Amino acid sequence: MEENGPYLSVVIPAYKEGERIGRNLLEIDKYLKAKDFSYEIIVVVDGSPDNTAEVSRNYSHQVANLRVIENLENHGKGYVVRQGLLEAKGKFRIFMDADGSTSVTHWDSFAPEFEKGYSVVIGSRDLSDSFIQVHQPKYREVMGNMGNWLIRIVLGLWRFPDTQCGFKALTGEAADAVAKRMVVDRFGFDFELIVLAKKLGFKVAQMPVRWMNEEGSTVSLTGKNGFTQVLIDLWKTRVRLSTGAYRLKEKL
Repeated sequence: MEENGPYLSVVIPAYKEGERIGRNLLEIDKYLKAKDFSYEIIVVVDGSPDNTAEVSRNYSHQVANLRVIENLENHGKGYVVRQGLLEAKGKFRIFMDADGSTSVTHWDSFAPEFEKGYSVVIGSRDLSDSFIQVHQPKYREVMGNMGNWLIRIVLGLWRFPDTQCGFKALTGEAADAVAKRMVVDRFGFDFELIVLAKKLGFKVAQMPVRWMNEEGSTVSLTGKNGFTQVLIDLWKTRVRLSTGAYRLKEKL
């Protein structure tokens, strides 16, 4: 680690990932070890009922600079991503899904965008150069497309056809400023992050990704992680923006 923190932090939110997180940790570590910069890998376990935390900790002998944060209660993906971004010390900070649906190797194409003046770089499955290796079930793709249109309309994110891709990168400055204001605990946090970044004056770039659906998603139509909850959080985000609840003009 460098005196003021590593160059890159990789944050991995994890829930019920005991059977596959090890494979992804090894892939991330192999990729990063070949680089000439310092890094840390932070797994944030979201009150998982399985052995995700134990399995992750067991890899600490093989995976360099690995830290495991275990929450005993389930809060939601947005909560643990926020927690991980604020715990991270990297000059740049990635968060990515524990199932490896988007590979850490995308950093190679994301990194140059920061040199162009962008502070947030998000993966998008809907750009022309993106490649969907394994698609989601049709009903989930339909729900996702409907949701993306509503997000663009309600929050004015017209330029962003895919706010929900689980691979995003931020500068440390942007990560701190945005995560300190984020409040959405479930899957709606992605669009909250983007709209807050824009409102705070950070430039946001989109990059194509190679994406593969992995079985085992906790997304559903109803419930805490359901499509309806995303819609509720969408309207709440709009209200918070309108009422000044995000304290955008204050330095937090």
